[in-house]
Amino acid sequence: MKFIRKKLDDVAPLFEHDGKFSKLHPLYEAQDTILFTPGLVTKGASHVRDALDQKRMMIMVVIALFPCVLMAMYNTGYGALSAIGSGAATALQDDWHTTAYEALNLGYDPTNLVACFIFGALFFVPVWITGLAVGGLWEALFAVVRKHPITEGFLVTSTLFPLILPATIPLWQVALGITFGVVIGKEIFGGVGMNVLNPALTARAFLFFAYPAQISGDAPWLPYTLTDGTTGATALSNAYAGGMEMLQENLTWNDAFLGFMTGSMGETSALACLIGAVVLIGCKIGSWRTMLGCVAGTFVMATILNVVGSDTNQMFAIPFHWHIVIGGWMFGMVFMATDPVSSPFTEKGKLIYGFFIGVIVIIVRCINPAYAEGMMLSILFMNMFAPLIDHFFIQANIKRRMQRNVV
Repeated sequence: MKFIRKKLDDVAPLFEHDGKFSKLHPLYEAQDTILFTPGLVTKGASHVRDALDQKRMMIMVVIALFPCVLMAMYNTGYGALSAIGSGAATALQDDWHTTAYEALNLGYDPTNLVACFIFGALFFVPVWITGLAVGGLWEALFAVVRKHPITEGFLVTSTLFPLILPATIPLWQVALGITFGVVIGKEIFGGVGMNVLNPALTARAFLFFAYPAQISGDAPWLPYTLTDGTTGATALSNAYAGGMEMLQENLTWNDAFLGFMTGSMGETSALACLIGAVVLIGCKIGSWRTMLGCVAGTFVMATILNVVGSDTNQMFAIPFHWHIVIGGWMFGMVFMATDPVSSPFTEKGKLIYGFFIGVIVIIVRCINPAYAEGMMLSILFMNMFAPLIDHFFIQANIKRRMQRNVV
């Protein structure tokens, strides 16, 4: 590390005020502050220096996402190998994933842990790298033009984004989606800390409405075409088509909790999301109040619909304990709803914010006939109301303080 520190110090003058590459200072600063704690301190009055700065906070979020990343690779590979090995699907011989995998001579055995990870990685890693490269490019470009440091927000966005995409997503759509999320969802508002909407969800919403054939339905969720009589539908699609009966025919609750089901690559495992939740709460990055509010809102709304019932809509009968393990509910609650920028800052506001996310996701899932999932839309909808929620709680606090100080 001393060697790296010395090399960075040696080239530092080139990127400072009158240096040859002063316009590219944000690129140098990004490398320096990722590897080492910034040496700047406040001058003057006493202050507290917190080791968890913005860069390290973003890196901790990426670390919390790693269980989902690992599950994304394993489950994608496991699903594909299971379908091919059982004869339920046919590998596409002209597909580069298959060509690369067959060159390793690992066989199509879903019980081979290494084979599952490697085959899944062939689908997930290119999507991840594309998001990192394009997201990082836009982040660096705006940093250079605006002459401010590069923030590591793009690391989080570019890691979240591939986890909420299907395995068959074309890479050009990944690049287009992350561009929309970073530029339209964040940079036009002023960059990190100024955005109203979650950039990763903004990118996902853009792709969902712009290219619904590649992002929704049954076809995208497995890398290979299934033969007749074999379903590749998601758990929510099965629930919407046949209620609890069809849902339980194709999936057990334990498998849903562990993540062994079709869906977006990294959001199927509730267990992996809970591990991430422990990390985020333990580091005081993710708000437990927002998560608690989501749980409460989902429980209340799901229970109401269970009690009301419906002769025509079987989604009303889906109980709370199933809602939280299918679709993107757990992933959205842990990693999207708790985004410190697009969620409320007030403690009570976080509870209200989370509660209504939980309510809206059940309403969208169960009552909306055109869209089986609702977590993405409910979080984006409540993102817009986060400032208003904070406003009411802040004004209430100001009013109480004024009343206490009335002479």
